[in-house]
Amino acid sequence: MSSEPKRILVIDDEPHILSVLALKLGNAGYEVLTAADGEEGYAAAVAEKPDLLITDFQMPFLSGLELCQRLKSTPGVGRMPAIMLTARGFGLTSEDLEGTNILAIVTKPFSPRELLTKVSKVLQESAVS
Repeated sequence: MSSEPKRILVIDDEPHILSVLALKLGNAGYEVLTAADGEEGYAAAVAEKPDLLITDFQMPFLSGLELCQRLKSTPGVGRMPAIMLTARGFGLTSEDLEGTNILAIVTKPFSPRELLTKVSKVLQESAVS
């Protein structure tokens, strides 16, 4: 009996990034959900409870960091691991990451292969903990 594919929620306000990530992750065997901003992403994360969240840092309504902080304190999704996408030059400190489940940061522009490697690693790490 085969296991269910891991579900990944991708949140980014840039449609081309959403479509590229959805395609690459889908081709790698993941089930992909998408949202176009932080508020939509929060609602989708709570409703769908994906195995992993990939979120952009800079978004309207709710930044990726605010989204991850809010999810961390939400029952039922507080342990959901996240990967943060950030534009070059937007460094996040360890203080920024406190109170989140952000386990990896990927700087834009990124290679899809690099991101898939991080996705696999974060999913493995979060399955163990």
